[in-house]
Amino acid sequence: MTSIPADRPADLSPAMILLMAVACGVMVANLYYAQTLIDVIGPQIGMSASIAGLITTLTQLGYGAGLFLIVPLADLFENRRIVLTSIAATIMGCIAIALSDGPSSFLVASILTGVGATGAQVLVPLASHLAAPEKQGRVVGTVMSGLLFGIMLSRPIANFLAGSVGWRATFIVSAVVMAMVGVALLAACPRRTPKGGMHYGAVLASTFAQLVKHRVVRMRAFYQAAMFAAFNLFWTAAPLALIHEFHLGHAGIGAFALAGAGGALVAPVAGWMADRRLTRPASLIGMVGLTAGFLLADWTVAAGSLIGFTIMAVLIDGAVQMSQITGQKLIFSLDPHARGRINAAYVTVMFLVGALGSVIGSISYEAGGWTASALAGAAIGGVATLAFLLFDRGASIAR
Repeated sequence: MTSIPADRPADLSPAMILLMAVACGVMVANLYYAQTLIDVIGPQIGMSASIAGLITTLTQLGYGAGLFLIVPLADLFENRRIVLTSIAATIMGCIAIALSDGPSSFLVASILTGVGATGAQVLVPLASHLAAPEKQGRVVGTVMSGLLFGIMLSRPIANFLAGSVGWRATFIVSAVVMAMVGVALLAACPRRTPKGGMHYGAVLASTFAQLVKHRVVRMRAFYQAAMFAAFNLFWTAAPLALIHEFHLGHAGIGAFALAGAGGALVAPVAGWMADRRLTRPASLIGMVGLTAGFLLADWTVAAGSLIGFTIMAVLIDGAVQMSQITGQKLIFSLDPHARGRINAAYVTVMFLVGALGSVIGSISYEAGGWTASALAGAAIGGVATLAFLLFDRGASIAR
């Protein structure tokens, strides 16, 4: 296997880029399988309804811990090894979930699965390192589209598998798929050994120092945290609207999610714009598109148009993807030797703040139905757009 110096890009083949995208998707999907199956899993492992919510919380906490503790290691150790170790941890977590016979073992396994899934956030900067500079945006965009597809498709896949072969088999299937992806990465993914020269404690200490050092990281983390919060808000409130306004069941909601995943197809366009230094207009398109998508989604629901609502789901997902790819193109151009730490700081802020979107979605829908949720989402998009227009001051211009 070829070893790539830290400062020299490889010529990634389309097949390798696709493999990285698939790897990101199957890793991150493990964060969401259990979320949609809580009502099935809880009674079978003796978990009361009062603590069933910990399934989601602890998996996400594991992921958050991994973002801080593991992703920065990409600047210290050989990258492919970190990804393969993360995949191995995720496989063990999935198998442990499938074999769990009580709440404690299930929740510990969920934490392990969440930590392991952060390997996806090592793969993204690795793809950026290995791509030729003129193709970096498109490569990152394609790999990130795999990650978004993993998020969007995880729930309908979990529902289908649980209904067909049972919820335990769902995690066994995931473990098998992860093992196949791991073998493919072992065989095909180039090694990248970073410059190093720091100890682990110094790497962790310098991770959030990247926010202080680089204004563009702060700005892009703020924008994407807002966009991700709106994304989580939408996918928390939209299923409620589908149930109460359109009277759909789980199968219909799954089909809606499948259609909404089409927003990931905007990734190559975002990458193409980023590679042509059109990062500022791409950013504005994403933020305005998100805001408009929520406003139009309110109108389509009020009009009883399920097709229109589905189109708005695609628009909102595409807008989030546009902002994400643009932001990562910009932050990855700052310091090749600190991409792991920069990405860790950026994604951690995005994840922690963005997670509030689910809370806002639940509260707003309870308070005023879909209209309240749509207006909350539009307000988040509006704040991000206003901040971009007033305070960006060139931070989103490619260099």
